Parts: sequence; C-alpha cells; structure tokens
Amino acid sequence: MLELTMAAVSAADAGATAGMLMADAPSDPGAVLRLGRDKSVCRLSTPDDWLFISRVHLEFLCGPEGTWQVTWLQGSQPDPSSEVRLTVGEYAQPLTYGGTAPLPRGGSGEIIIQDRTAPRSVNVGFYHEV
Repeated sequence: MLELTMAAVSAADAGATAGMLMADAPSDPGAVLRLGRDKSVCRLSTPDDWLFISRVHLEFLCGPEGTWQVTWLQGSQPDPSSEVRLTVGEYAQPLTYGGTAPLPRGGSGEIIIQDRTAPRSVNVGFYHEV
C-alpha cells in the first residue's frame, strides 16, 4: 500500500499542519494516485488558484512487481511554474519536468512542489507499506 499525506503551505501558514489531505492505494499493478488541481481525477487536490500546480501534476503508479514510481506530468505550458524535489532520508534529488523516479519499496520520504514565483509549496509525504 502507498500512503500519501499532502499539505499546501503558503508563507502565512509556514509550520501549520491544518488542512492536510490523505490518500492511499493498494500496491496492485496499475494502481494510480494523482495530485493536481482537477478534483475529478486527482485524489489529492490543491487550491484552484494555485496555478503553479497543473490540473494533473504528479502521478503515482504501481508497477508489475508492486513497486511505485512518481511522474511529474507535463502540463499545457512548455516551462513549468514550479520545481519538484524528491527526498528520501538524507538524499534529495530534483525531479525533471516530465520525468519519473522510483519510490523506495517499504520506504518513506517527501516530495516538495515549490512555486517559482511566490513563497508557497505543496509538501507530499509518502510511505510504501509492504
């Protein structure tokens, strides 16, 4: 099972944990969780006016062996309005626009989507339970 916890943080809310959203999915091949502004397809949705987040920004997909990966889907703009970082333990890496990264089996970490134009971010904690 993959468990996600999302918090939308602006400068005024720094340090606050109110308004956290959670989603999970079994580690069955083909299982999908999405994050973005489009509430009709995303289990984790951000405020409608946070345009640095695409309609469907991140997609978490379970592969054939029950392992998960995250993809930063390319939106309608050629250049993104945000940056995405994946952190597992002490190791942090940027996720490229349109890129995919594996999530550690039985591990946890955080994905941070940072607005390039304002002091706000979307922080997504993940835990892969085996």
